[in-house]
Amino acid sequence: MTRALITGITGQDGLYLAELLLSKGYDVYGLIRGQNNPKLDLVRETVPGVKLLTGDLTDLSSLLRALQVAQPDEVYNLGAISFVAYSWENAMLTTDVTGKGVLNILEAVRLYSGDDPTKVRFYQASSSEMFGKVQEVPQRESTLLWPRSPYGVAKVFGHYMTINYRESYGMHASSGILFNHESPRRGYEFVTRKVSRAVARIKLGLQDDIVMGNIDAKRDWGFAGDYVEAMWRMLQQDQPDDYVVATGVTHSIRELLDVAFNRVGIEDWAGYIKQDPRFMRPAEVDLLIGDPAKANDQLGWKPKVAFQELIEMMVDNDLDIERTQAGR
Repeated sequence: MTRALITGITGQDGLYLAELLLSKGYDVYGLIRGQNNPKLDLVRETVPGVKLLTGDLTDLSSLLRALQVAQPDEVYNLGAISFVAYSWENAMLTTDVTGKGVLNILEAVRLYSGDDPTKVRFYQASSSEMFGKVQEVPQRESTLLWPRSPYGVAKVFGHYMTINYRESYGMHASSGILFNHESPRRGYEFVTRKVSRAVARIKLGLQDDIVMGNIDAKRDWGFAGDYVEAMWRMLQQDQPDDYVVATGVTHSIRELLDVAFNRVGIEDWAGYIKQDPRFMRPAEVDLLIGDPAKANDQLGWKPKVAFQELIEMMVDNDLDIERTQAGR
């Protein structure tokens, strides 16, 4: 039985990846930060087959202990402070977890592996935010990185550190440069879930409007459940490498609002939107669109869920949640 350790098990990617690996017969371990993690029950309910370990990406010794217990064949580092807007408010903490945390888990894997650098196959969750002020459209694995947020800068550090450990020590270490990927499990602070929840509440008469930032920004949005399969496929390759994981199609936040409001029968949504400068990024990333050709060709991976289906799925989920809560 193949054994895997997932950091960031409480996030949407961690939950979908755990489900995928369990379905393939893996013995799955998840790293939980803190004794009273508020998402502990969620993980236990969603993926009861996962064995949970306590650890922290900022504490090398805890990572070594987790590796000794899990004895993994594969490690998926999904743990990060992943909300971009928060990274301007807490740049140092974001750097410690999202950046230096990658170094800690890489070093822990290297030490655990001993004389066999390929004993553990390692996946690093890199991000399209690394492209930032994009230098070419679409963005591919060779595109110059120009991050525009403390989060993006931290992700660049982790990305290059993964490459450095691969080249310096011969580790089977791969990075997935994932473009925006969403799901009904997305946190409410992210714009897609913020919109899907607000639209559901407006439809049910529980909310009057949505306060937004830049609604002209464009993103390449996919379904998180599809993207975790790409992660797994990377670690099944004979040689480690880096891959852009994206749909190759871009949509604006205006289009996101169109689909979400149309799902609940509202065509003219202008009166429900308020814009607030507080929700504008200090340095905006205007157009992110990935070129997934390498992942398509070498991994045999293609996204299955299209943009409209994804947003409608999220709105339907939030309608169910809000109806249930209102009924109570």
